Amino acid sequence: MAVIRFKALEQVFNRKPNHVPPPSDKTSDYYAINVFDRPKMQKYLSRDSFYHVMDAIDKGTPIDRRKADSVAAGMKAWATERGATHYTHWFQPLTGGTAEKHDAFIQPTQYGGVVETFAGDALAQQEPDASSFPSGGIRNTFEARGYTAWDPTSPAFILDNTLSIPTVFFSYTGEALDHKTPLLKALNVVDKAATDVCQLFDKNVTKVNANLGWEQEYFLIDEALYYARPDLALTGRTLMGHASAKDQQLDDHYFGSIPERVTAFMHNLESECYKLGIPVTTRHNEVAPSQYELAPVFEECNLAVDHNVLLMDVMKKVSRHHGFRVLFHEKPFQAINGSGKHNNWSLSTDTGVILHKPGKNPKSNLQFITFVVNTIKAVFDHQDLLRASIASASNAHRLGANEAPPAILSCFLGSEVSAMLDQLEEQVTSRKMTPDEKTALKLDIGKIPEILLDNTDRNRTSPFAFTGNRFEFRAVGGSCNPATPMTILNAAVAAQLIEFKKEVDALIESGVKKDEAIFQVLREYIIASKAIRFEGDNYSDNWVKEAAKRGLTNITDVPEALAAYLSDKTKKLFYGLGIFTETELEGRAEVMFEEYTKKIQIEARVLGDLSINHIVPTAVKYQNRLVENVLGLKQIYGDEFKNLAGNRIELIKEISDHVTAIKNGVNEMVEARKVANKMDDEKEKAKAYSKKVAPFLNKIRYHIDKLELIVDDEIWPLPKYRELLFSS
Repeated sequence: MAVIRFKALEQVFNRKPNHVPPPSDKTSDYYAINVFDRPKMQKYLSRDSFYHVMDAIDKGTPIDRRKADSVAAGMKAWATERGATHYTHWFQPLTGGTAEKHDAFIQPTQYGGVVETFAGDALAQQEPDASSFPSGGIRNTFEARGYTAWDPTSPAFILDNTLSIPTVFFSYTGEALDHKTPLLKALNVVDKAATDVCQLFDKNVTKVNANLGWEQEYFLIDEALYYARPDLALTGRTLMGHASAKDQQLDDHYFGSIPERVTAFMHNLESECYKLGIPVTTRHNEVAPSQYELAPVFEECNLAVDHNVLLMDVMKKVSRHHGFRVLFHEKPFQAINGSGKHNNWSLSTDTGVILHKPGKNPKSNLQFITFVVNTIKAVFDHQDLLRASIASASNAHRLGANEAPPAILSCFLGSEVSAMLDQLEEQVTSRKMTPDEKTALKLDIGKIPEILLDNTDRNRTSPFAFTGNRFEFRAVGGSCNPATPMTILNAAVAAQLIEFKKEVDALIESGVKKDEAIFQVLREYIIASKAIRFEGDNYSDNWVKEAAKRGLTNITDVPEALAAYLSDKTKKLFYGLGIFTETELEGRAEVMFEEYTKKIQIEARVLGDLSINHIVPTAVKYQNRLVENVLGLKQIYGDEFKNLAGNRIELIKEISDHVTAIKNGVNEMVEARKVANKMDDEKEKAKAYSKKVAPFLNKIRYHIDKLELIVDDEIWPLPKYRELLFSS
């Protein structure tokens, strides 16, 4: 292994930037060239078919199978002109990645030839094998049939000469087996609920979209070093490795000059993104060495999610062309910053109004306050479920590590909005307001500064922060499919808006004026959810104590956090909105418990293998050299050797202690796994892995990292942090 390590380092030092020339055209000339977007639909579809698809996208009307043939023909004509030879239904199963089954555009003829064809049935629906994907018991292994169905709201695209059609994925009996289906349902219910509330302020609003802007953080590691680290290759993170003498403590990497090799990768990546219509605009060095970020402009939530998971696939492919491997794991390196995927979320109307942005008059600002307060109330009521949406074996290493928000959910609003909510709480009472009180309150609301976007500092420690015209859900992890937190956030807000409209309508029916009814309900929500508002340092120990006094939950254990999916409150939310059935929800929770177990299981196996087969033999080899040295000194100097070799004797004992601790730790970890593996209940098995198996990962690592500081560098088998992090 030591030979492999130094050969890998030699490859790094000899590697040159792979300068892939960007397209000669301006970005605007080739942007979305591989996307079957509206302009291309208008060109390749008949007038009737085009407007039929537009109605499906804008109004949610179903696609007529008879029209599907015409759409498929136009789509094929465009795709084959672009060099596509195959098509696939591109979907997002519960594996954390994407899936696709490719079919050629050919149909055999009776004379031994073929014709290119693509029928409406093939566009609308395919039948991939469902038994091999996680389902949480919804599907038996002998029941193979599943279906993918076209999602026309997300445009088809060409990737690697294959026409890729975004689809939902469901079982033979109709249960959702993917991330997209519940997201689409959540977006539909928040659209209806938010539109109903907007009607209180503007009758012209007929549709509300949820918007998402994600910020993708990631690490780039040289491919040769990546393959020389089996833990990185198999788990996505380093299970051992002592901190480099220099890492991020000088703050010199953040926003620093981008290395030449990385710049070449970024240029290549961006051009591929633009061809696919992914509007990435921002790139920069992140806090940790070899860590970077890219981010797009805001898009409709479903499309933004598709673009993010597509981007991660494209990043993996492009990075290999430049001798890199990209890491999305939330914490690939201990003791330095990990990677998040901040989800910037807002709602906007078809009249062009961002509902989480202050307006120019009291009426629009009352609408703004209404949506802010309802969002806060939704987060307060469903804090445990929102935490569950970002809980994973990998994100558990990042949250609360002085680089990411803690497990305590709280909302940061900034001074202006907080002061406004405090004023509403103080002024509005359950009695009927006088005209003067109502006028004064409206005037104060009307004075919300238009520069609210910049008049308060951002709180990077807050899990859910208001940033002027949106909320930033900062706790989402770098490897996460954002469909999950976005499904839950939009569902929670939808349920809250439905309740708000119901309460306001009830007051209006009792004779209370509309504005006064809105004020009264908002005041109740402000008081009820005040505990979750926090403007200070979420990293501080004082906040942990204060949060406990406020009754906020602080769940750091992943299986315990995931249990929120099965609470009565969660069931009421999802069943009431029609997002999940009981079978779907229980199956999905089982998949999450099982995934957690398997990830810890893999890490334990990899650590055990590396410990016993690589680290211990290397340590013993070095120890034997020390023993030979001590024996040689004894032969030469006799009894005086103890004075000369005292430090080496101490090293020999220190190595023995660490080796013994490692071997004992691995043996105990294996026994703990055996006990857990006998459990049939996935929830209980996940708990056992969390409490009984996972702690050994750090215990064993401690002794390995100590050995790394002792053993001769020339025989240490694995690339060290100083090599992994400073090789680009």
